[in-house]
Amino acid sequence: MRRYRTRAALWIAVVEAALIIFGVVPRWPAFFLAVALIVFWAFVGRNVGRDTFRQVTWIGAASQIMIVALPFLLALLTFAAFVALAILAVVALAFLFLDRS
Repeated sequence: MRRYRTRAALWIAVVEAALIIFGVVPRWPAFFLAVALIVFWAFVGRNVGRDTFRQVTWIGAASQIMIVALPFLLALLTFAAFVALAILAVVALAFLFLDRS
């Protein structure tokens, strides 16, 4: 199970993201469930003696971290794109106004 846990977490995150995007699962309950699963893994799942339970809780927490981190990552990338666009606009204006011909 340890070998495929990252792949399983990724597929769970993809399916859950699709359900959230298409409105099948409401956003805020999914967010609270994600936080609850991450906290459960942090306090219980890591310390359990049975390997299968530990792996299942890891998969659940990792998939929820992907779901929670995705909006923040998209906001960061959007901000970076706007900054890059602003820099390009300033450079283009500089080329236009500083053209001596």
